[in-house]
Amino acid sequence: MSAPARLLADTWSSMLRILLAYRRSPGLVAASLAVPVLMVVLFGYVFGSAVAVPGAPAGGGGSAGSGGGYREFLMPGLFAMVAVNGIMPTMVGAARDVGRGITDRLRSMAVSRTGLLLGQTLADLLVSMVVLGLLAAVGLAVGWRIRGGAGDAAAAFGLLLLFRFTMTWVGLLLGLAVGKEDAAGQLAVAVFPLAMVTNAFVPTGGMPGWLAALADWNPMSAVVQAGRDLFGNPSAPAAAWPMQHATSVSLLWCALLLLLCGPLAVRKFATHGARGR
Repeated sequence: MSAPARLLADTWSSMLRILLAYRRSPGLVAASLAVPVLMVVLFGYVFGSAVAVPGAPAGGGGSAGSGGGYREFLMPGLFAMVAVNGIMPTMVGAARDVGRGITDRLRSMAVSRTGLLLGQTLADLLVSMVVLGLLAAVGLAVGWRIRGGAGDAAAAFGLLLLFRFTMTWVGLLLGLAVGKEDAAGQLAVAVFPLAMVTNAFVPTGGMPGWLAALADWNPMSAVVQAGRDLFGNPSAPAAAWPMQHATSVSLLWCALLLLLCGPLAVRKFATHGARGR
């Protein structure tokens, strides 16, 4: 079998393995679908009345005739949070495979290392499309609206999926490097602050200067701002350079992280356990 054919075959097999795992775990699927609904309710209604968004009416509303509100400001942030959360399950899953010896067994087979990892990321991407679709439906039900054109909206969702794809490669690299499921689970908790020190939930203008700088240069903040720009949702004035060029900066972050984490993850997968044998 030629190398391209081997890559496609192993990618497909790996993707089916992950999707079948979801099929055998209905609770995991239910949790993946329920979390977006809970996020909208928690952040949209609990925080909505307390956060003032520049250029949006007070009260947290987002009805079609209001010109936007906190929930319209919030939804692109929740979309990006779903994307960045791709790190956690991928990292834990990769570490679990290492700990149970699955990685070593796969390494001993005549398979494409790239194809095996690519299949995992593509399976996650398919699940993410369903989750983002549900989150968008819930957002529309509570008043979020796409106020830009259809082309811009498609570009926004495409960027979100690209960011999720990128985050799964980051998770794969971290999981393979950690190699222990319990340690990966503890490390996954550290991902949450990454999502909080951003512009996803509140404008960064009210943060201390050093914290605002960290938030403005956070890759997730660029994706959030790009989403608000493309969806036509309200946002705070963009003072920092990454926020002024959010779409370009988001694509640059994705390219840099993929170029860094992709080859390193494949190399780590291919060489794991080789030392000491």
